[in-house]
Amino acid sequence: MELRGTSDTRAMKALQSRVAVVTGGGRGIGAGIVRALDEAGFAVAVGYRERVELARDVAGSCRRACAVRVELGDPLSVTAALETVESELGPIDVLVNNAGIAQEKPFLELTEEDWQEMFSVNLFGAVRCIRGVLPGMLERGWGRIVNLSSIGGQWGGVNQLHYAGAKAALINLTRSLAKLYSEQGVTANAIAPGLVATDMSAAELASNAGQTKVAGIPAGRLGTSDEIGAAVAYLASDAAAYMTGQTLNLNGGMYFAA
Repeated sequence: MELRGTSDTRAMKALQSRVAVVTGGGRGIGAGIVRALDEAGFAVAVGYRERVELARDVAGSCRRACAVRVELGDPLSVTAALETVESELGPIDVLVNNAGIAQEKPFLELTEEDWQEMFSVNLFGAVRCIRGVLPGMLERGWGRIVNLSSIGGQWGGVNQLHYAGAKAALINLTRSLAKLYSEQGVTANAIAPGLVATDMSAAELASNAGQTKVAGIPAGRLGTSDEIGAAVAYLASDAAAYMTGQTLNLNGGMYFAA
């Protein structure tokens, strides 16, 4: 006979043994995701590229976490970072590909180098991380991959065509991973935020076009990092085991997709 509450206790212990990696976790949406995963009981690796103090502050506010430097455009850096996480926290169960770059530039002014850098970080950076963690997830029969795309990857871009293209590819990558690995216990989902108040979106929100977008949001406001974090925490949970290959549209009604 099982005592009441024992199953919940076991579930919590299992959850607390799980490790999540959040790239770009030191600020903005990434920090919101780290907070949500920490509250859900995960050990969290806070990925950063340059702002080490921000990442350490976020990690320091968690119950069990570490800050780890990773340059997503460099395969060797990605490998080293993932090895550091496993050494400090344990095998990686959840990967949140959140880090990315943005660039406001008219299409005809975009250079070959602009396109290469955008895809190297925003698409291939995620691919590099996935390739690093997937074998272990498959071996253990459990894993969660969450890719942060964008509404731009759904309806296209105006001054960030390369950004929109990379984010659209990330959605398709997510669907392909779900087809390949869901039966083996590894789900893959994407989140496509609309306008969220962060440092990264500040330039766009300050422009006339950005202000027009904000005025047209049916919800009447910007999204928050904590709202994105709550969605990631759900996708990382056992409760989301049957959700895979999906794109959650957290955009306040800016874009509707069947």
